[in-house]
Amino acid sequence: MIHGFRVFLYCVLVSVTMEIMMLTLYSSCRDVVRVLSSGDGAVRCEAALHPSPIPYDPLNYGIQFYDPIVAELLATSILTLFWAPFIARTIHSRLEHRFINSFLAELIGLFIFFLLWVVGAGIATHTGNPPDADVHWGDLSSCWTYSSCRILTAMLAFAWLSWIVVLALFVTSFLFATANKAFRDPMHGRWDRRATQYGDTPMRNLP
Repeated sequence: MIHGFRVFLYCVLVSVTMEIMMLTLYSSCRDVVRVLSSGDGAVRCEAALHPSPIPYDPLNYGIQFYDPIVAELLATSILTLFWAPFIARTIHSRLEHRFINSFLAELIGLFIFFLLWVVGAGIATHTGNPPDADVHWGDLSSCWTYSSCRILTAMLAFAWLSWIVVLALFVTSFLFATANKAFRDPMHGRWDRRATQYGDTPMRNLP
C-alpha cells in the first residue's frame, strides 16, 4: 500500500514540474515574451515586438532583465522530470538497477531535489514579495490584474508544491526504510533477501 502511495506522489511530482516548465518557458515580462538562454546560463525575458497596451508594467518597470532563478527552477524541473518517472517505474515494476537501486540512493536523490526546490522557491518568493523594492519581479501580491504577475505567481505556487511533494516522498521513504532497516535494500520495498540480485529484471513473482 505504501509503495503505491509513493508511486502516486511521484506521478503528482511529474505533473507539477511539467506545469512549472510550461510557465517558465512561456512566462512574461509584459503581456507576451520570449524566453532566451543567455551565455551564462541565466534566462532572459524579452518583450514581444508589439508594445504593451498597459501604461504601467510592474515587472522591473518594463526594462528587459536577466533572472537566474527562473533558469534554476527550469533546470530543477527538467532534472525532476528525468528522476521521478525513473523511480516511479522502478518501484511499480520492482526493478533493480546496479547503481540507483536502494532506499539510500533514493533518499540521497530526494534530498538533493529537496535543496534545489527549497532554494528556488525561497529565492523566487523573496523576489516576488520583497522588502527590497529594486528586485526585478516587484510585489506579485499587489499586481494580479496583470497576466505576467499571474503567471509568475502560479509558477511560484507550483514550485512550493513540488517542494512539498518531494518532502512527503523523503519522509515516507525514510520512515519505511528506518522501520524495516532497509536503507541498502531495493527501493521497491518488496524483496526476497536470498533471491535479490542486481539487474534490470522485474520481480513480479514476489509478494
